[in-house]
Amino acid sequence: VQLVESGGGLVQPGGSLRLSCAASGFTFSTYLMRWYRQAPGKERELVADISITGRSADYADSVKGRFTISRDNAKNTVYLQMNSLKPEDTAVYYCNAWRGLGFDYWGQGTQVTVSS
Repeated sequence: VQLVESGGGLVQPGGSLRLSCAASGFTFSTYLMRWYRQAPGKERELVADISITGRSADYADSVKGRFTISRDNAKNTVYLQMNSLKPEDTAVYYCNAWRGLGFDYWGQGTQVTVSS
């Protein structure tokens, strides 16, 4: 099982980034997909999740209206489009695949830094 995040980097406030998470080794289309983030000195927090079909998504209040989660089951990939980025969005972003107890996989994380 592998989840590989990409697309992180340094961006100025107000800018945009698109994170990708490529999955392999499991049946991607049967897993709920989530993006989490962890800032230095803080607990990991759920940013967004998306249903197995992609028709339903939920967001943390702090990112609503700015971030969009999507998935392409044909490509085994989940995305996080991040717009209007703020310094407080700076964190390591992690991709998570979940289907229940014992079926919970994590990527290695990608750093997002929002700074002028």
